[in-house]
Amino acid sequence: MNILIKPLITEKMTAISEKYNRYGFVVNKKANKLQIKKAVEELYGVTVSDINTMIYSGKRKARYTKTGYIQGKTNAFKKAIVTLSEGETIDFFSNI
Repeated sequence: MNILIKPLITEKMTAISEKYNRYGFVVNKKANKLQIKKAVEELYGVTVSDINTMIYSGKRKARYTKTGYIQGKTNAFKKAIVTLSEGETIDFFSNI
């Protein structure tokens, strides 16, 4: 089971990571906090001190266009906010 799907790189998460040393990841819906902690520590070589998880449900979206009414739904996902111990960081852009 692939635990970490992708890191969250948004303006808000970048500000939080610079100020509080917390990083966000989209994770597998069935993963628990222990599995997430182990995956982050193995992949990035850091020490995780705390994890908060939240599940977002998909929301319905609709809009009117020239061709008519279009309906859809956004994807549901699970997000994990990982707090690292003092002095440790994750550089997502090091291999670009």
